[in-house]
Amino acid sequence: MLTASLSQGREEVMLRGAITDAKTGELLPARVYIQSRDGHFFFARSADDEGSAVEYHKQRSAKSVEMHTTLSPHPFIALLPPGQYKLTVERGKEYLPHSESVELKEEPVSITVKLKRWINMERLGWYSGETHVHRSLDELPNLMLAEDLNVALPLTYWVTKAYTVPDRGDKNSRPVMPEIIRVDPMHVIYPMNTEYEIFTVGGTRHTLGAVFALNHRQVLEHGAPPVGLVAQQVHRQGGLLELDKHNWPWSMMLVPVMQVDLYELANNHIWRTEFHFSDFGEEPPPYMEVERHEGGMTEKGWIEFTFENYYALLNCGMRLRPTAGTASGVHPVPLGFGRVYVHLENGFSYDNWIKGLDQGRSFVTTGPMLAVKLNDRWPGYSFRQALQDRPAYHLTGWAKSARPLSKIEIVSAGSVLRTLSPVNQEMASGGYESPIDVSFEISDSTWIGVRCYEPTEAGRVRFAHTAPFFIEVPGKPLRPRHEQIDYLIQRVKSQLARNEGVLSEDALKEFREALSAYQQIAEEVMGVGW
Repeated sequence: MLTASLSQGREEVMLRGAITDAKTGELLPARVYIQSRDGHFFFARSADDEGSAVEYHKQRSAKSVEMHTTLSPHPFIALLPPGQYKLTVERGKEYLPHSESVELKEEPVSITVKLKRWINMERLGWYSGETHVHRSLDELPNLMLAEDLNVALPLTYWVTKAYTVPDRGDKNSRPVMPEIIRVDPMHVIYPMNTEYEIFTVGGTRHTLGAVFALNHRQVLEHGAPPVGLVAQQVHRQGGLLELDKHNWPWSMMLVPVMQVDLYELANNHIWRTEFHFSDFGEEPPPYMEVERHEGGMTEKGWIEFTFENYYALLNCGMRLRPTAGTASGVHPVPLGFGRVYVHLENGFSYDNWIKGLDQGRSFVTTGPMLAVKLNDRWPGYSFRQALQDRPAYHLTGWAKSARPLSKIEIVSAGSVLRTLSPVNQEMASGGYESPIDVSFEISDSTWIGVRCYEPTEAGRVRFAHTAPFFIEVPGKPLRPRHEQIDYLIQRVKSQLARNEGVLSEDALKEFREALSAYQQIAEEVMGVGW
């Protein structure tokens, strides 16, 4: 396995460095990797007494490794044995990554890394955030500036035992107040958020899965399951409920019972380093045709599964808004590697951002940027179309990326409506731009989304996906496909059987409630010709 190493011994050599903006020359906060030729990682530290440096050591396998230092905007130093090193510097999504070889012999070496910004989303009215954070409040100011992440929602209350109230959670952080913590005017933390991630019931291992309560105002009073009272309290307080991974055992029960608001479309199994969880959780059904290899799902297959499950829920009328999270602090992934951008018309504030997230005026990304309007409206908008009309819908905007895109797809009710070949015109800033300008007619109720894919040099894939636009046509309601509703029904049926004799009767009632909700949708599907 690759491991972190301490630079010890009499032959240490000083590496001094500064990270600057290539255009302005200003010192930048950033994330730094130092790896020796034999694969060991080393860690920088700040060269300034007023600076800060946060080391991160996480590893899932020999290939799934994340070992870096996030640095404040000050020079850094590293004491290293003589040898050849690969130095990599990154800053969030909007700067091009930089890598170079550094050779240390006997004398100190000084370098200046000039990071080139290929896009500035704030100037375009887009502000980034992450809703699945497991880093401490002490670390977050350093991390958010190094990753240029505008909003972080750390899960400070964290329960892993069934029926346990959050203030007795076994993984809680220190108690917090429901107050915004301002790192600076453009980077803020809202600390009162709760994760129910149930792994044990009555002291016995029995996994249910995870759901998040975000942006609530008081410590929640209820354990889970059942989850109905939790949902009521969160929504009364103006909070949002987020579905973590879609294939946890209880996930498809949660959505109709809790009236879940957010779906982690860029979720915490998508990392900068190698994909690891090929055989995690509930299996995708055959109809989804996700990419697989001998060990299970590929990274591309996991992304496909995440998308297809989302589309099935949207087609059932469950208007979940997409979001993004990494669980940085638990997994080998930097904070904000997957993030959600929210468009704000009147400048940045936390309240405006969380409102825009709830309205679905957003896109999620692990790399590319994607800004589109439908008939001059941002994602999240609902069009009400008269039955006799078939107006042309005009989709305009752009996809931009640090590397050339492979394709752009327009999705309608989960099926590809159009596939666009990206122009990938080189920008002066160093990125690539592909305009989007497409017209089409709609005759039935549907939703429209846009997604794009950015292959990496290492054969990985990064993506961006907008929140959906909704089109409502009277008398022609949106319906799931037969295989989609069958999948959702079977998921809940199997979990109801699995939990009989384990969960309380109140908890089992919620599985029956979810099953009834899906079965009612199935009856409506049958009534329109299936």
